[in-house]
Amino acid sequence: MHLVLFFLFGGLCVAAAINMLLQRHPIDSALSLIVVMSTLAVLYLLLGAEFLAVAQIIVYSGAIMVLFVFVVMLLNAGPEQRTYGSNAGKAVGFPALAILLAILAVSLISVEKKLGTAALANPITGIEDLSRVLFRDLLLPFEVTSVLILIAVLGAVALARKEE
Repeated sequence: MHLVLFFLFGGLCVAAAINMLLQRHPIDSALSLIVVMSTLAVLYLLLGAEFLAVAQIIVYSGAIMVLFVFVVMLLNAGPEQRTYGSNAGKAVGFPALAILLAILAVSLISVEKKLGTAALANPITGIEDLSRVLFRDLLLPFEVTSVLILIAVLGAVALARKEE
């Protein structure tokens, strides 16, 4: 089951990353980046790193992506064009989705018989150890990163400001 979920979310992560690169509008790219960060959190969860998964959701998918979307909106990306999707996307997308769901159903039925069960190993590092390293040994890079993000947001606001 872990292997199936790994390939499913790994493929979704790669597809969202490619979609992020192919988008024309920055808002659509930001939304694809949120999908990439969320699927990475699921991959961390599958690896047994619960703290990293939660930190990935809170920090990247939450705070930084919300700031990114606000900065893009402040920069006024231009008027959005109303589209109703492409005919090629509809013609290929729905059958591809049906095939993907059929493959997933067949693999879920047969994978448990072949692989058996998997157990996670005991965690080597606890949350206390990780937080001690993050907030004691790596405090300066942690704070410098937050200051750099603040400077980037202020720079975007200064660029978006209209001259009177």
